[in-house]
Amino acid sequence: MVYTDIAIFAVIFAILVDLFVIKNKLLGKKVFWTSYAIILPFQLITNWWLTSRNIVMYSPDAITGLRIASAPAEDLLFGFALILLVMNLWVYWGKKGIQKK
Repeated sequence: MVYTDIAIFAVIFAILVDLFVIKNKLLGKKVFWTSYAIILPFQLITNWWLTSRNIVMYSPDAITGLRIASAPAEDLLFGFALILLVMNLWVYWGKKGIQKK
């Protein structure tokens, strides 16, 4: 279950970055969960479209077999990790005042 393992690692990594590296603690903020609730349906639609048409296929040996909207449940883990990391970087760089060149 390589894909499953990587997806779980990605979620743990994103949580650790949020809580202990960048220290935004977005997981405890309503704004994160509201944003995630807006993004999640689009992720499900996209995953369904790509996997139901066999544009993206997964080896049964690499996933748990649990599917949500035709895509492996692991995709939701990856999506969660990506959203959390991107939002953390966005807030971090916003606080740092990175300027356009």
